[in-house]
Amino acid sequence: MSSLWFETALIGDRWADRVRLDITDGVISAIMTGMDPAPVDERHAIGLPGLPNLHSHAFQRGMAGLTEQRGATGDDFWSWRDLMYRFLDRLGPEDVEAIAALAYVEMLEAGFTRVGEFHYLHHDPDGRPYAAPAEMASRIVAAAETSGIALTLLPVFYAHGGFGGVAPGAAQRRFLHDVDSYKRVLEESRKAVSVLPDAVTGIAPHSLRAATPEEIRAILPLADGGPIHMHIAEQRKEVADCLAWSGRRPVEWLFDEMPVDRRWCLVHATHVIEAERQALAQSGAVAGLCPVTEANLGDGIFPARTYLDDGGSFGIGSDSNVLIGAGEELRLLEYGQRLIRTERCTLASPDRRSVGGTLFTGALAGGARALGVQGGIAIGQAADLVSLDANDPALIARRGDALLDSWIFASRAGIDCVWRRGVRLVEGGRHGRRDEVRRRYAAVLARLLG
Repeated sequence: MSSLWFETALIGDRWADRVRLDITDGVISAIMTGMDPAPVDERHAIGLPGLPNLHSHAFQRGMAGLTEQRGATGDDFWSWRDLMYRFLDRLGPEDVEAIAALAYVEMLEAGFTRVGEFHYLHHDPDGRPYAAPAEMASRIVAAAETSGIALTLLPVFYAHGGFGGVAPGAAQRRFLHDVDSYKRVLEESRKAVSVLPDAVTGIAPHSLRAATPEEIRAILPLADGGPIHMHIAEQRKEVADCLAWSGRRPVEWLFDEMPVDRRWCLVHATHVIEAERQALAQSGAVAGLCPVTEANLGDGIFPARTYLDDGGSFGIGSDSNVLIGAGEELRLLEYGQRLIRTERCTLASPDRRSVGGTLFTGALAGGARALGVQGGIAIGQAADLVSLDANDPALIARRGDALLDSWIFASRAGIDCVWRRGVRLVEGGRHGRRDEVRRRYAAVLARLLG
């Protein structure tokens, strides 16, 4: 057993002072408040639960910044996707592992302690299955093991190039499965993650573009009670194409045709109308919001204020990993609402006037549910913890939710230490294996881009 002592910590959705946490076998076994530290306690100033990152494509970390040059006829998500396809054509299993390891190290340094990896790069560069069907998934597992981050692996089902079962394009050859081959890769992925403590495996029909209704219905039982994630309504063209195919908008179609419930995470859901937004909120499903990537790709802005008024749940993800930061995602989520509504402090709840407090606790609860775990500092939960740097100028003399407001909106970094199952992985804002992981990443990128 070990013990951590914090001058103040966020327990549940409220702050407590002089908090002592006993940790046994990686799990919080006791929480005491109003306690002076014992001589053996490791002491820190500000304690938080680690945040879940509910949506990542780890390999895209390697192309961050490489798509910021305008084409002759303009740019949008679809032109970005073409560049992404060309980048992934070069990637072998070792490359994916090295890139993912750096992404996961950076996530931990940013305050994320669990990642939902939406994993669709399955086959070799010619589109042939590897001898081990879950070869690429095993590399994601290895990257998680190297970094120490908790993993919810979401193998992706991808079979088509457009609504209505359109044949896939050549650039999509590394993603493709039929239902039977997907069952095999899912089984092997579950075996691969078994080496990690409290790992979770879910399923991910990629989108309504990439899977037919019959295929989605066929794979839903494979979730076996676990998370179900899907991209939906990210782009206006996607909405228009869905209307042309079915006469209904994507989220409307999904709720009409599929048993959407609390296991589901609808990633992006950017372009929803009122009825769709209300159906999503009432279902208990989680809206998976990725504000940095959605801004980078020109997707649009999710109607977060009205969605929260409807009682909706949300979490945040780093998606394309163009810039990894828990505070960055939460800040941009709020700032997007301010820009479209021309008002301030838009996402504070009626019973919690702090924007930072509302954002952090909402993203913690929704993100944990979307990744198939419980979140927060509680007895029986994994000791996945973050300490903020009390010497950060943005945090000096703050108390309670003002700490979250100042960390999210006024700090350049602010993270001091990060623990995963009670093991300190980050100290002074730096992961203990950063240098070796960065060297391996640098060698891969020099070869791929050189």
